[in-house]
Amino acid sequence: MKKKSVVIIIIAVVAALVLTFLTVFVLAKKKVIFINEWFVNENKSTIGVDISAYQADVDMAKLKEQHIAFVYIKATEGSTFQDEKFAANRENAQNADLLCGAYHFFSYDSPGSTQAENFINTAGDELKGQLLPVVDVEYYGDKEENPPAKEDVVRELTAYLNAIEAHYGIKPMIYTRADIYKQYLEGFAGEYKFWISSLYTPLSWNYKGDWYLWQYLNRGKLEGYSGGEEFIDLNVLNKDKDLKELIVG
Repeated sequence: MKKKSVVIIIIAVVAALVLTFLTVFVLAKKKVIFINEWFVNENKSTIGVDISAYQADVDMAKLKEQHIAFVYIKATEGSTFQDEKFAANRENAQNADLLCGAYHFFSYDSPGSTQAENFINTAGDELKGQLLPVVDVEYYGDKEENPPAKEDVVRELTAYLNAIEAHYGIKPMIYTRADIYKQYLEGFAGEYKFWISSLYTPLSWNYKGDWYLWQYLNRGKLEGYSGGEEFIDLNVLNKDKDLKELIVG
């Protein structure tokens, strides 16, 4: 085969690969396909779920049978909201001997101190043996189009984190997206453990910081929950971390 023909073939192959990659990337960004499962070995990795009242009735033992290693349960949101399924979900997880923890959905519209009070009053005083409490920092409503001022977010989130640490004697973990981390939370790096959401592309493509958990899919399907949301969020533990590092006490 002539050298010129070989070069043409190589160029054609490279072009095809680049086009394929770009197509996959665009479809992933447009949420048409979900490629993260290609990068997570669910049979060999430590997989967990996060749930709320949206999943309605949850059979924790059934989740555990499907090799789910942990579950994070929504407890509160803002300064006044409590998830109606929190107490039952936590009790059921503990009865099934499924490692669990509680999370709080952070509001940009109320003081961090009163949000912490809401979480503490709901989650209780004793978290020993459970996973670290988590604060979920993400956009809601029109906040993505109209982002809150960084100084306001940092001030109220710091108030929340400090109040939780003062009460429980531990630093909570922070859940967020890579873009929100860059916008608001880089200054917290090194002080807190991070749980990062990257649902449509692998986490390493858009986040270079340290992390413990990666929420890689919000359209997971498992047996064991009924009467509510069809899908469940799936999360994977960083292969270089130990789940015991996230257990209180």
